[in-house]
Amino acid sequence: MFAILSLTLLGALLGVILGIANRVLKVASDPLEDELLVLLPGSNCGQCGFAGCAAAAAAIAAAASPSCCASEGQALATCCLPGGKALATALAARLGITLDLADVSDAGPRIAIVAEELCIGCCRCSKVCPTDAILGASRQIHNVLREACTGCESCVDSCPTEALVMRPVPITLQHWVMPRPLAA
Repeated sequence: MFAILSLTLLGALLGVILGIANRVLKVASDPLEDELLVLLPGSNCGQCGFAGCAAAAAAIAAAASPSCCASEGQALATCCLPGGKALATALAARLGITLDLADVSDAGPRIAIVAEELCIGCCRCSKVCPTDAILGASRQIHNVLREACTGCESCVDSCPTEALVMRPVPITLQHWVMPRPLAA
């Protein structure tokens, strides 16, 4: 009984200490960065050149700040390749800037598909996948989880047999959207 009571008191004391430390040592974040992070896809694929979506949001916010001049560690609103034109437009609207979207390619949402006849089971694709969407073991055929794939194309570049290709997301009942009617 003494062991249970002492561990309970120790846990409560450490919890109170952590709660106080959280309030005293809290670091204030930029609200603009938080808003931009919500808009970004959250796949942390690294195609923008930053370590993840949080770093990209900080770089976009730094580039949009009127007090700073152009330097390293800043990014344009068009830096997120998986987001495409829709994300670039949303970021530009939030930042109040105008964009030239001629250079932004938008193939729509895509996912990786494994050609089973070409897969040799080398596991290179699963090692570079930021969302662990690729299933398979060494010397076995791999497969991609549709729900987890973000379309970042990291796996396509690492495949030595070109067994991975990017295809448009197949239309299923879970994410089918009725197209708008044509204007009369």
